[in-house]
Amino acid sequence: MNSRPLALSPVPLYTQVKESLRERILDGSYPPHAQLPPESEIGSIFDVSRITVRQALNDLQKEGLIFKVAGKGTFVSKPKACQELTQLEGFAEAMSRQGHEIYNRVTGIRVLAATPKLAQQLQVAEGTPLAEIRRIRLLNREPVSLELTYVAEALGERLRREDLATRDIFLILENDYGIELGHATLTIDAVAADLELAAALHIGAGMPLLRIERLTHTADGRPLDYEYLYFRGDAFQYRLQLARRATTQE
Repeated sequence: MNSRPLALSPVPLYTQVKESLRERILDGSYPPHAQLPPESEIGSIFDVSRITVRQALNDLQKEGLIFKVAGKGTFVSKPKACQELTQLEGFAEAMSRQGHEIYNRVTGIRVLAATPKLAQQLQVAEGTPLAEIRRIRLLNREPVSLELTYVAEALGERLRREDLATRDIFLILENDYGIELGHATLTIDAVAADLELAAALHIGAGMPLLRIERLTHTADGRPLDYEYLYFRGDAFQYRLQLARRATTQE
């Protein structure tokens, strides 16, 4: 990085340093996993104090652009995978289209009695046998999510015989079984990883996860598939575009 003292400006010095470093990260001058110069060197480059540099780096870390390794330094984070919430599609559908490698590790398929919540979501009687499918989704060979899928027992038995390691359930339902999907309702919140989730996703217990509850309906409105999706917050994000006013169709 060449020496570049900051110009006089009403913008705080740490913000100017942050924006300059962000520009270099986003334009590829600092590629993913590249190590940034030490704080003292960055301070010399911009002619600012280490406190100013530290504040700029802390902001970039909060934004997820960099990460720190104790005793080693500061490194550029790899870009998060992103799925657009503009249409109903499976995770592998969206990621494969972006050129990512997807693999599913099926860790269990079992039959259980519908809990009150599952019964309400899938509109069945409490205690009705349901199939639970557990999968760890690997993105570019790294675990990114743990997914629990609940469907009718008979449908689960059919899916048990499918290649769930490399195929999306949505595509199997539509292309193989002729079930037309209609819409899904999503609820998104954040949770801390418990020991089971931490072990499955190779992260520390207590790390933040993005949790999605998704209820998928058939084209004629029947509940079909209810899921809990736990995504690593450091590796994945959803993105959507919102209009100020709803468009009208003539």
